[in-house]
Amino acid sequence: MIVVTRLSGGRFGVNPDLVQRVDSAPDTILTLVDGTKLIVRESLDDIIALIREHRAGLLARARDIERLRPVQAVPDLDDDVDDDPPPPVPLRPRSH
Repeated sequence: MIVVTRLSGGRFGVNPDLVQRVDSAPDTILTLVDGTKLIVRESLDDIIALIREHRAGLLARARDIERLRPVQAVPDLDDDVDDDPPPPVPLRPRSH
């Protein structure tokens, strides 16, 4: 979530993945994917920076999680060579 400010001063969180467009005319208007429009105090540049920071934080956390995850051995596909493949499925022509 990114935290933005209403014109009246109240703060609230917005899921940045739901922001479709940001307009500045002269107030900053967030248009969400469902068509909801939110007028906020932050500038267009501030909103873009907040969304970038949010996404960069997600990527950094994902990278950290990958570093902490133990490496698992990849199973050797040749271990299953003694298994017989399934029999072929007979094909029939279509009847009209």
